[in-house]
Amino acid sequence: MPDPSACPARTARRGVPRATARLQLHRDFRFEDAAEVVDYYQRLGISHFYLSPILVARPGSSHGYDVVDTTRINPELGGEEGLRQLCQRLRAQDMGLIVDIVPNHMAVGQHNAWWQDVLRWGRHSRHADWFDIQWDSPDPALAGKVLLPFLGQPYAETLEAGELVLQFDPEQGELYVAHDEHRFPLAPQDHAVVLETAGSARLADAMAAFQAIDAGHPDQDRQAAAAREQLRQLASHAEALADIDAALAAFSGSQPHGRSALHQLLERQHYRLAYWRNAADEINWRRFFEVSELIGMKVEREEVFEAMHAELFRLYAEGLIDGLRLDHIDGLTDPAGYCQRLRARLRSLRPDHEPYLIAEKILAGDEVLPPDWTLDGTTGYEFMDQCAAVLHDAEGEPVLDELWRDMVGELPATPDQLQGHAPGELSHFATIVQQARRSFLVRNFAAEFNALTLCLHQLARSATQTRDLTLMSIRRAVAELLVHFPVYRTYATEQGMPAGQRELLARTAQLAATTLHAADHPTLHVVEGWLGGDLLLDRRDTQRRALQLRAIARFQQLTPPLTAKSMEDTAFYRYGRLLSRNEVGAEPAHLALSVAGFHQLAGRRAQQSSYSLLATATHDHKRGEDARMRLAALSEIAEEWATVLRHWHQLNAPIVAATAGAQGGIDALDQCLLYQTLVGAWPDGMRAGDDDLSALAQLAERVIQWQRKALREAKRRSDWVAPQADYEAACERFTRALLCDPGLDPRHHPFLTELEEFVRRLAPLGAINSLTQTMLKLATPGVPDFYQGSELWDLSMVDPDNRRPVDFALRERRLADAVSRPVSLRDWQSGSAKQQLIHSVLQYRRQHEALFSAGRYIPLSTHGKLARHVIAFARVWPGEETAQAAVAQTGEGWQATLVICTRLAAHLLSFEGRREEALPLVSAQAWGDTCIAIPQALSHAGKQMRRWRSVFTSGQGGLEECALAQGERGGSIAVAEILGSLPVEMLELHLA
Repeated sequence: MPDPSACPARTARRGVPRATARLQLHRDFRFEDAAEVVDYYQRLGISHFYLSPILVARPGSSHGYDVVDTTRINPELGGEEGLRQLCQRLRAQDMGLIVDIVPNHMAVGQHNAWWQDVLRWGRHSRHADWFDIQWDSPDPALAGKVLLPFLGQPYAETLEAGELVLQFDPEQGELYVAHDEHRFPLAPQDHAVVLETAGSARLADAMAAFQAIDAGHPDQDRQAAAAREQLRQLASHAEALADIDAALAAFSGSQPHGRSALHQLLERQHYRLAYWRNAADEINWRRFFEVSELIGMKVEREEVFEAMHAELFRLYAEGLIDGLRLDHIDGLTDPAGYCQRLRARLRSLRPDHEPYLIAEKILAGDEVLPPDWTLDGTTGYEFMDQCAAVLHDAEGEPVLDELWRDMVGELPATPDQLQGHAPGELSHFATIVQQARRSFLVRNFAAEFNALTLCLHQLARSATQTRDLTLMSIRRAVAELLVHFPVYRTYATEQGMPAGQRELLARTAQLAATTLHAADHPTLHVVEGWLGGDLLLDRRDTQRRALQLRAIARFQQLTPPLTAKSMEDTAFYRYGRLLSRNEVGAEPAHLALSVAGFHQLAGRRAQQSSYSLLATATHDHKRGEDARMRLAALSEIAEEWATVLRHWHQLNAPIVAATAGAQGGIDALDQCLLYQTLVGAWPDGMRAGDDDLSALAQLAERVIQWQRKALREAKRRSDWVAPQADYEAACERFTRALLCDPGLDPRHHPFLTELEEFVRRLAPLGAINSLTQTMLKLATPGVPDFYQGSELWDLSMVDPDNRRPVDFALRERRLADAVSRPVSLRDWQSGSAKQQLIHSVLQYRRQHEALFSAGRYIPLSTHGKLARHVIAFARVWPGEETAQAAVAQTGEGWQATLVICTRLAAHLLSFEGRREEALPLVSAQAWGDTCIAIPQALSHAGKQMRRWRSVFTSGQGGLEECALAQGERGGSIAVAEILGSLPVEMLELHLA
């Protein structure tokens, strides 16, 4: 029998992808373009396409998450006809389709008919409760209204400048206010107010029709449509159209009386126009993060759920799509309820097919996907973190810590940064995150924070025991809870909060108390109880219960964006110890993971979520998967990296001074991030001395694009809200001077030649890490997911760089060459070895579906002087121990594979002092006595030793059998024998 500590997987299930290819659709890469690469991905071994959202998004959308119409397939992508043709190509290759959907939010604006209806009718709109709008705002100016923070300058200035223009749509028979690309419809009854100013008998009947509209009546939509049709027909006559124009002129912003009339008209509407910067402080509807163009949907309401999914349900019922990826699941009021309803609905549509459902969910620490969500897994951020962490060297952490402290120690600290912290703590990641959270609460999410605390204050006032809790005390207590909150959110419902999460909230309250004045501790205790659901058992007081549920929902929907924005979009750009750990789903303060820890997590995944995607790159990643792996190698050579970084900082000091602006030159922190970015993104094979400087210029443009985003995301020296052009320009001048300044010959630039040489020596280490990362993705429990184009080296930076067009023709040529020969390191700089590895293992997975979808995961122990430099495990099918017992002696019906990977190879390749680029391979001699212990069931069939052979070379001219040495409780394999030609290997049990 295999090792009893090994972790079993679930039973194999039909419909689960073998491997997915994530494709980003937009108007320049449509369904027809995706159809053109079906054959390529089929040959590679992919079983399912995994598409970005396909429903109608805002015109020109580059990603599809800004959906405006859930009832149609996006015509910019090719519409339904294009989708059907793509599906036909996929089915012809026996491939499936998974589609990304956005249940949490929609885009606002003139292209969203539901939203426009809300602007027309306000609370009388049949869609008023579809959007998460606070209609009962405590602000009198917003009572019963929707804030529209879309003006480019303050309202009064916009009005004075004549930038709000009353217009008439003759095709729709409707009046609206235009501003830039926005179209704000007038309330139907107010059409009469405008038409009346013309004083024309020709418009009298239409005016009367609008006046007769009974807002709130079930027949209001028909009444309004009839009135608009009447006005539309009138407008087809020149005289009536001239009368309408005369009415519009009375509201012209070019004259004082017109501006006054227009202002009074706008005050009558169901919305309040405002300066875009007002959104953070005043917005009265739930946004996606801090994006004021995306509004939260109440998908927990049955009619909203059905309306948002009707088109997808139709496509699923027809068999066009096989599964769904759920975007931003943490934004929903009740994720569990939503997921359960969705699975049940899909099952009812196709009883013979189990839908494949995964969610974008970032799991923090020991957090697991709640089983009652009935999902197949996540999109794989946790694997991306674990896989990267196990390829970092913990022994380099002290040196990297000291280097980082030295670099940022030169920066001045503001009083805001020092709040509650000693100067020496400012370089700690946790401190940086807390600083960012405090800032977001009073700036970016001030309105959401205010709505939450006002709700809690209202709850306090509703009971005698808590009526003396002040609003400000509640604000202070809630702020500290939010600052210390350790996960993305909790999941309390009407039934209460799960026990484990209640304990988490209690621990968070204890942390909050350490930074909260003692006078506010009683308030904190009460607030903790409310948010933990302590009163939910009392169902008699429906009013207080409703208040508490609203407060819990607002708290739970605030923690995810606060966590994401403060960490991923702020702290990741302020903390630069090692950028390979600054990735979505990761905790940068945790540099490394042991092999034992990796095995434990992989085993847990086999038990709990063996159908989760295994991602190493996404459309949201901060840097490409192979750039991360190259930077990860810096943890192995921390001493040399510290020397190099300090040297570059000193070497380029004159350039910093020469490129400085009024706010100074690029500071040490931003230099640290820049140098790491250059090391990670430097293209393989590019030479600083090349005569053709266009490649350097292209790299410079990409890096400058990243740099501008990094500076604004960090919100230290610049910001999206208030960009500091002088400092940004100084940083850009510095970067150009390093890479392609005409005044500095790049062929002789000291820094550039040093950078090239350093990367040339580092690249083999990065390649070893990358091939190991790829193998772990291909062979551990889960579904390998490949982001578009990443089957070759992916050295991209954050979006939009990671969404550049993919050269599929190049990849097809490389694959055609790869299939004719075994996996090798020949021309490894091109990335072909990675593509070969993917192709070979996916073909093997195609032939052994159950082995990987439901096979046991068995960690293998390593021994010898280099034991820590190896990751080894087995996959075995059947996964059930009783079934294995029946075949253990003969091996009949048994499938098994051994996987061996290299890690932390820097010192094995003698990195120090090497000036030439080496092969990404540890020599057999270097491995010495390092071996892998093989359990009895995998090493013996009765008294006979089992035979194993390479998956990569079998059928390619040689059996390549691997000899097992006899051990006390099984057998062993020498690593030197296995990893002779590649840094990774997969061996299959040979029963012939």
